Amino acid sequence: MHVDMIGNRFAIQTAPITNTYSVEGAIARGKFGTVKKIRHRTTGIVYAAKFIRKRRRGEDCRAGILHEIAVHEIAHDHARLITLHDVYETHHEIILVLEYAAGGELFSHFLEEEAFNEKHVIRFMRQLLEGLVFLHDRSIVHLDIKPQNILFTSEYPHGDIKLCDFGLCRLVDASKEFREIVGTPDFVAPEILSYEPITTQTDMWSIGVLAYQMLTGCSPFGGATKQETFLNISQVNLEFPEELFMDVTEQARDFICSLLVVDPSERMTALECLMHPWLWREPPLRVSVTESHLIVPSPRCYRRPHPIYDDDDIDDEAIQPKRSKLDELAF
Repeated sequence: MHVDMIGNRFAIQTAPITNTYSVEGAIARGKFGTVKKIRHRTTGIVYAAKFIRKRRRGEDCRAGILHEIAVHEIAHDHARLITLHDVYETHHEIILVLEYAAGGELFSHFLEEEAFNEKHVIRFMRQLLEGLVFLHDRSIVHLDIKPQNILFTSEYPHGDIKLCDFGLCRLVDASKEFREIVGTPDFVAPEILSYEPITTQTDMWSIGVLAYQMLTGCSPFGGATKQETFLNISQVNLEFPEELFMDVTEQARDFICSLLVVDPSERMTALECLMHPWLWREPPLRVSVTESHLIVPSPRCYRRPHPIYDDDDIDDEAIQPKRSKLDELAF
């Protein structure tokens, strides 16, 4: 058995993963890999194994996967970031053995709920921001904050939040400008679309979009096409329809408005978000919807065909002619 070391914590093992773990079935599938539920044969502990193809559209992506593992090493054991336990490599794949989040993705709950209770959103936001403060303090920008990359440790709403998928994470340096067209359409910040420098503040735009979506079940900028979505983002066509926000506090709106700002330097930082008054109040539980208090669906709601582009590429030609090829999105 050959073993390669990555940093001080993880070793890449080439022995078959089935020697140590039994594979119980797929949890999720993406363009470049699959997440499967696995169980340690000795301890019985359940994990999630992310099988990532090393070649994507003819290109060798091994270095990018090793970069993802390096971020896991930095983030190891942080309560709000998913934990990596083991790494395996085959001829075609690298397999990350990750902490298993039994409550599933935040995204799946959007399909079940009209909107999340504000009290719950506050708790989830606090936890997510704790993880982001940790990453940003180390000059790491996540670049793909979205409901599909936020997991619950146990059943909603009692589970805690874990941020996952560090495949697009980048190390930013204040002394150098960094530009890249990358992300998920509904969540990308204006500076990405205009090919301006990326900083940790780029993540904060995504936090504003996520807060809006969790409180309403709708996307603030989602259009019928990607191009319409990009235009809404670039122009910050932000609305707060009364039918969606009648039960949402003013402090929540202020939180969102303090993040969905074109100039990254004017957005709240992750630490400033944690100190925002909204995250330290106790809003009343939302009253059940009755026939006399119906929420009229917005054209940007999740239940529409084009609110969220799950696991989809940004069309580079449509928004940035300076670049001939889009960098591949992670799994």
